Amino acid sequence: MGQLPDLIEGRGSLGRFASDRSGNIAVIFAIALLPILGFIGAAVDYTNASRVRAKLESAQDAAVLLAVSNSAINKTVADAQADAVQFFNATLDGYGLSATIDLSVSENDGKRSAVSSFSSSVKTHFLDMIGYPTLAIGNRSTSTVSLPVYVDFYLLLDNSPSMGVAATTSDIAKMVANTSDQCAFACHDLSTSNNYYNLAKKLGVTMRIDVVRQAVQRLTTTATAMSAVTNQFRMGVYTFGSSCTAIGLTTVANLSSSMSSVQTSVGTIDLMTIPYQGYNNDQCTDFDGSLTAINSAIPSPGSGTSTQPQKWLFFVSDGVADANYPSTCTKPTVSGGRCQEPLTVAQCTAIKSRGIQIAVLYTTYLALPTNSWYNTYIAPFNPGPYGPSTNSQIAANMQSCASPGFYFEVSPTQGIAEAMDALFKKAVAKARLSS
Repeated sequence: MGQLPDLIEGRGSLGRFASDRSGNIAVIFAIALLPILGFIGAAVDYTNASRVRAKLESAQDAAVLLAVSNSAINKTVADAQADAVQFFNATLDGYGLSATIDLSVSENDGKRSAVSSFSSSVKTHFLDMIGYPTLAIGNRSTSTVSLPVYVDFYLLLDNSPSMGVAATTSDIAKMVANTSDQCAFACHDLSTSNNYYNLAKKLGVTMRIDVVRQAVQRLTTTATAMSAVTNQFRMGVYTFGSSCTAIGLTTVANLSSSMSSVQTSVGTIDLMTIPYQGYNNDQCTDFDGSLTAINSAIPSPGSGTSTQPQKWLFFVSDGVADANYPSTCTKPTVSGGRCQEPLTVAQCTAIKSRGIQIAVLYTTYLALPTNSWYNTYIAPFNPGPYGPSTNSQIAANMQSCASPGFYFEVSPTQGIAEAMDALFKKAVAKARLSS
């Protein structure tokens, strides 16, 4: 019986040991620590991989955008593709990273597309302990842009003697007041230094040909500003001839994408000269011949690519022919077959039938009420004080020559330069829509 308390005491110790759970917490914590550390390690590895992937994606996106950028559009598909891949690899070198990129560039339906995908791997630290030494990363990126439309503009400018008329009603009045025969035409007669051309210069009178010259020079600036890429627009400029002794299509500026050189050449445009008053019965405005010649000078139009540009003819004139058309004149001939008539549209139709667009800028044939010749031969088909009228056959024929929506008439109160700019911008807009 004496040992019973000891046994009871011993049983009590065993009970307390069995009921003590402080050691279990340490074991459980030790067991739980491993997956916690694993999750933390995985998070670190994944965060690092995400950071690397973001850098690679940034380089990839930049490379894809480069392939379809304006600077790349001037290059071939193969060159643009090679440059983009080189850029991607150079960017990665700067980061101290590496990846394999598959980048291709293509052109279809007036668009350039760049498609790329890259693959790489990131070395792990914590996940390596559980059998994942690397994490694979990759991405796919695309970009598509509409290709710029390439357009060739051919400008046919009427510089015949009638374009020597004063450009505004006030200048007309000034010329009439300072000429014995009340003439508003600044005839460039080479037989005398006292010709009306020199008189107009002395009086500070602006002639219609002066305004046309300035307008074309301004247009070259507009074309430069609107070009999205190099060589997108080219321009060639032509007149009816520098002299009535050799009328016919005359090249002022060959077709060129250098608008500065075109602008310089256009500065030489001047009123057609005549050897003496009444030379060749004043038959110096041959619309039929000039339009036929420009039709032959313009190659077949294309879809608007750099190798197959679209073609536009800009025709600037006051709309009245004065040439020898003895059998085709639509009005009674003056004498010996001399024909003064509104532009006939047969040649315009032939040009448009080839797919060439025509923009017409009609520089209104101003009424000259003090001129008997005008009253007899021009006024019958050009009624109204200043020409712009629904009854003007000149205006009607010039509009018929133009492609739909590309006719502009400039009255004395309007600006030729502004009108020409408006036609150019409208033509470029249409080219984009139809490409």
